[in-house]
Amino acid sequence: METAAPLERDPFEHLSVPHVLGEAGSEAVLAWFETSAPWRLKVESFYEQYEFSMLDCELPPIIDALVGGNIVQGVRSKVEAVFGTRLDERCDVTAHKLVRGQRIRIHNDYIPGQETHRVLVQLNRGWVDENGGILMLFASEDASDLVKAFRPQHDTGFAFAIGPTSHHAVTPIVSGDRFTLVFSFYARHD
Repeated sequence: METAAPLERDPFEHLSVPHVLGEAGSEAVLAWFETSAPWRLKVESFYEQYEFSMLDCELPPIIDALVGGNIVQGVRSKVEAVFGTRLDERCDVTAHKLVRGQRIRIHNDYIPGQETHRVLVQLNRGWVDENGGILMLFASEDASDLVKAFRPQHDTGFAFAIGPTSHHAVTPIVSGDRFTLVFSFYARHD
């Protein structure tokens, strides 16, 4: 994971990262997501999406090598350096898929004692704004407090600190399938 953009603090700590998995790696993961990944529909109060834990399923060897221990450790080290924090060894790795009509409403992911930092890796073919699925950052729970928006460009990452003010959402999918690889980290308390 290379660091290209500086850490921004408005409306909460975040940054964009290009070329997270590289061309071959991102294509391998995307092809598996599109063909044989074990998607399950999950419905919550603020979203409906397909998802699964990468830690709870049989991964093809090439995918296991991409999201396994060395990659997770590399991402963890970069997050620690950029955000100036220490993270413990736990890392949840999940996959998300949004299809036409699905969206994620404004939320903050904050649960005391749970994940503190997240890295979203977008895996999408030729995504354009007209497809929808735009990641939006807000200064509050109010939709009128929109501060920034990010297109889910293929093999780009979005890293952020999870907290009571990390309000974000994803616009409805108009066309295409929006895939995201999600690394969730936990602060170290020692």
